[in-house]
Amino acid sequence: MFPTLIRRGIMGKLFGENASKNVITVFHEPSSSASSRVLTFLKQAQANAKSTATIDQATDSTPQHELNHQEFDLDVQEAPPTTDQVRTILEYIGQERAGEIIQGASTEEDAVRKFKLNANSISRPLVVDWMAGKVVIGENQSKILELLKESQKKGSS
Repeated sequence: MFPTLIRRGIMGKLFGENASKNVITVFHEPSSSASSRVLTFLKQAQANAKSTATIDQATDSTPQHELNHQEFDLDVQEAPPTTDQVRTILEYIGQERAGEIIQGASTEEDAVRKFKLNANSISRPLVVDWMAGKVVIGENQSKILELLKESQKKGSS
């Protein structure tokens, strides 16, 4: 028992065993230029989150501001989401926005029914932060940045 407590407590904090990176999923349509732009944007954001210092910061001896980026894992899905994932996404955005996710849907159940009939009826790109319960539909980069900032808040608390 004692070694387990040490590993989970002090040692876990030291070696980051308790911390896990958030997973951001993008449901991507390679033939869509909007989807390709979103994927590129997310890859750039992921790379920026991984970089720790610029050359100027490395040679500067004055205190630096904290990094504004939380690392995340990017999960790129070219296949449509599963029915369970669609239900979860619809819960995140609310019934009134079901038509934004599934073309022509008026309710969550209508959206699921239409999705089961045609899995390609889902709007893409679709960016989902499963941990924070947030979704961005389309290529609105400011909303994607907002989602990533929310992700950072959840990841650091």
